[in-house]
Amino acid sequence: MRITVFGANGPTGRLLTDQALTAGHRVTAVTRQPKLFPLHHDRLEVIGADVLDPAAVDAAVAQRDAVLSTLGVPAGKEPISTYSRGAANIVAAMQRHRVRRLAVVSSSGVDPHPYSDGGILFNRVLLPYVTRVLGKTLYDDMRRMETLIRATDLDWTIVRPSGLYHLPSVTDYTVVEGHADGRFTARVDLAASLLAVLDDDRYLRTAINVITTVDNPTLFQWIRREALANS
Repeated sequence: MRITVFGANGPTGRLLTDQALTAGHRVTAVTRQPKLFPLHHDRLEVIGADVLDPAAVDAAVAQRDAVLSTLGVPAGKEPISTYSRGAANIVAAMQRHRVRRLAVVSSSGVDPHPYSDGGILFNRVLLPYVTRVLGKTLYDDMRRMETLIRATDLDWTIVRPSGLYHLPSVTDYTVVEGHADGRFTARVDLAASLLAVLDDDRYLRTAINVITTVDNPTLFQWIRREALANS
């Protein structure tokens, strides 16, 4: 399969690109800094492009079989539009070139729910602060992205991870339609799930949550290693 990966130079994008190459696919990795992309392979094409540039997106999508987006931007109080504007360019290019299959990374934070194991600190303090204050503009734009994608006739899947963290290898992760009662997702599992949905018609035109159920960090480990590091 010929796959284009947007956001390929991020932590999840690199894992996804590597997994796709290992699985035998031809991959076009799209990044604004192609010289910094660390992977090399005879089935890999690295394109320097910005997802906000319609012409560049069009060229990256043409003659491909599927598009995967792992776009990510830091949370902040300033308005964010990368997700929705990028998705609009991707969708337009896919429709123009009759590419059907699309899977994009969103977040469980777009539809936050209390977690059974979250405790008072997480559910009543940290979760509301992250989703309503610290990450408000980010999640607002993710919702715009999701609304835009849902309105298309493409074969789309929206993939919502929870708190992202590092593990060295793919686990027996859980996929759930709608809300999942799990606070963490290993990036390697998120990447694997994006690749897996390409061959799984069960998740066409739906949003899924991906949850890692082993080797989860504690809340304080996650804050120290991931949230504060912005990794």
